[in-house]
Amino acid sequence: MIVLIAKTHTKREAFVSQGACNSRRRTTSPASNSIATMEEQHDGKSAGDRRSDRFRQYYYGFPAGTTIPLVFVLLVAGSLFLILGPSNSVLTLPTLRVVFNNPIHITAAATPPPPAPPPAASNASEEDIEDIGLPPPRQLSDPPYSLGRVIPDYDARRSAWLAAHPEFPARVHPAGRPRVLLVTGSAPCRCPDPDGDHLLLRAFKNKADYCRVHGLEVFYNTAFLDHEMSGFWAKLPLLRSLMMAHPEVEFIWWMDSDAVFTDMAFELPWERYAAHNLVVHGWEAKMYEEKSWVGINTGSFLIRNCQWSLDLLHAIAPMGARGPVRDMHGELFAKELSGRPPFEADDQSALIYLLVTQREKWGAKVFFENSYELNGFWELIVDRYEEMRREGRWPLVTHFVGCKPCRRYADSYPADRCRLGMERAFNFADDQILKLYGFGHESLNGTAVQRVGNDTGGPLDAENEELGRLLHPTFRAIAKTA
Repeated sequence: MIVLIAKTHTKREAFVSQGACNSRRRTTSPASNSIATMEEQHDGKSAGDRRSDRFRQYYYGFPAGTTIPLVFVLLVAGSLFLILGPSNSVLTLPTLRVVFNNPIHITAAATPPPPAPPPAASNASEEDIEDIGLPPPRQLSDPPYSLGRVIPDYDARRSAWLAAHPEFPARVHPAGRPRVLLVTGSAPCRCPDPDGDHLLLRAFKNKADYCRVHGLEVFYNTAFLDHEMSGFWAKLPLLRSLMMAHPEVEFIWWMDSDAVFTDMAFELPWERYAAHNLVVHGWEAKMYEEKSWVGINTGSFLIRNCQWSLDLLHAIAPMGARGPVRDMHGELFAKELSGRPPFEADDQSALIYLLVTQREKWGAKVFFENSYELNGFWELIVDRYEEMRREGRWPLVTHFVGCKPCRRYADSYPADRCRLGMERAFNFADDQILKLYGFGHESLNGTAVQRVGNDTGGPLDAENEELGRLLHPTFRAIAKTA
């Protein structure tokens, strides 16, 4: 409507202006028309320019020179209408979505979808969660799984390496005990449970304290080295790799992440294991006679760096390949081992099954340790720490079997019960370390500490034998020879 009114008005003005010009041309004498007068009357334009201007006025409907202002006014008015107009107008500004390597599409603005609801709680096993994103599992028709190439002359190669590198002896000070590497670890991802990462940190701090006191080396793993060996089985490729990468290590001490040292001064009787390659917590009769699936526990065990151990790992590994192979062996273990529930195969059941069925091959090199708690069950321990402290005897390791510090499952123990038990175990062990510095926890149920001893000018000269056992092995050796 605005455009039509503008055109009508400008045409009338064009014809009026043209008539006035013709009138002036008729009343003017030809003798008085000089070039200067004509330029003044017609703004210095030639006759051709004037005819062109008249043509544009007649054809377009408005005078020359008014096109740009008129277009600018229309654009401003339209922009203000689109911006300030009602929100429910059909004239809404479009949204541009640019997709590279594809044509550009213009789509109307849309309301973003509502956020996805949080995933529902699941009773999936730890292995199911860890298997997300992994390649398809091995099938029963596939070739058996293997950890890698079998090394038939490993002992000879290791002995040659040790002879060529005397600076890395397999036996160390004090008393020439074997060089030991303590190995533990956790999953590579963050714990879904809010307290999980904090508990794992405290568990590793506990192991680092014990290793420092006894001069042990420690290795913390957070990687799955083989996608087929997930869950319980992740330790197998790790142990094999560490053995070959550290020929100077005589024993590898595996500890689960939920196992806690609770006797920080206890030194293992290493000479007792001189003729054995595997040290496990358990009972020989319970395993061989009863075939109990809890006859031993693999949450804390020692394995020697030798050919025998590599062969043992290679013999166990095929039973734990992720997928149908693991499920099939889980059913087999449930039938052959007493008391075992029918769940997928685990490394502890596989070891028991192998030792029971091939005792003549492996049994002679296995030591069943039950004279101390290499792997103590937490429910029988955590409420008796104060009593044990008065008696002067407590377990070396408290293992929180069934308490998952990182994840919760339907078959786990109650979370509050596990948290309190772990808190007491951590504080009980930490008190033995803090006592060397004159401090201790006010209660095993909390984190507050208090001073329990006086400062001394010579802490390494302490006459307290209990504190002296917590000194670094080098200092203990110096004290004995002084």
